[in-house]
Amino acid sequence: MTQDSPLVSIIVPVYNAEQYLRYCVDSILGQSYTNLEVILVDDGAKDSSPAICDEYAAQDDRVTVIHQTNGGISKAQNAGLDAAHGEYIAFSDNDDILDRRNIEYLLHALLSTGADMSKARWRQFGVSQLEEVAAGAAVGADTPGTITVFEHPLTAYQTVFCKSLRLVGDRLGRHTEARYFNEANWCRLYKRELWDGIRFPEGMYAQDVMVAGELYSRMGKVADIDVNLYNWLQSAGSVTHKERSFSFYHDNFAAGAHNFRLCLEQGIRPGRSYYTLVGSYHEEATAPDFSTPESQAQRELDTQEFRELLDKLPLPQRLHCAATRQIRLLEKQVYDAKVKNMK
Repeated sequence: MTQDSPLVSIIVPVYNAEQYLRYCVDSILGQSYTNLEVILVDDGAKDSSPAICDEYAAQDDRVTVIHQTNGGISKAQNAGLDAAHGEYIAFSDNDDILDRRNIEYLLHALLSTGADMSKARWRQFGVSQLEEVAAGAAVGADTPGTITVFEHPLTAYQTVFCKSLRLVGDRLGRHTEARYFNEANWCRLYKRELWDGIRFPEGMYAQDVMVAGELYSRMGKVADIDVNLYNWLQSAGSVTHKERSFSFYHDNFAAGAHNFRLCLEQGIRPGRSYYTLVGSYHEEATAPDFSTPESQAQRELDTQEFRELLDKLPLPQRLHCAATRQIRLLEKQVYDAKVKNMK
């Protein structure tokens, strides 16, 4: 390991992904930057995914496989973090495809700017585009045109999330799109120490949202590169697209409330967390198991917390958050129609 070629650990939780797993792992092992530790965490998969993981480990000594009983994506991600040796950490979903230059460009952005995290752009694709996307990713993206460095990433995460407002900001020369990022862990490269003492909560949905606030509050600078380096497969059967249980909505509510509270403590307008909090609270009532005694008991607690948090938000911020929420809801209708139905 040298300063010019540090070890990068890429963590891939694997579960029942036999149809797409090879595309994902091939895109990682085919990276132009080669000093990698690829940690495939088999989370008790029931298909041929475990055997595929072992096959890659036998062929490439950069691959490490962890087999564990099924415990969900948080348990798998945590196992990967605990096993990682790299100075830098990256994540990938087991059905997505990395551009060949992903790690090269993200690492260069980190090292050249001194940022704590680097990120790039991504695009969604459907199953029918799989071969085309894999072929394009293997060629590699062009050199980025711009590296934008910004401070106060928690503020950016909370306030820069409406697509239409980002477009307006870019038109005004404010590089607003560069300051946008969500709580997804992929298409990022992190300094390892950011994860010291932070692990994903196991046994809940919205695990990435739950750690987002604390993770971003640890960062001084973030570097953005204006090129697509990650390809996100849209699957109609994914949890994000299909899950509708009360516990799903409650976990999102809890994660939104956690970050909302953190923002109040740090004097940051919690625009994104307001959107999550209000939306998840109302969606709880639409869950098919909403009327069960367990759900009703939790609903009472959530109602109390919901009212307490909103009462603590200054009126000007509350009005601003409500307005951006309406904008985001309109955008979501377009997103759901266009992206979630990709084939």
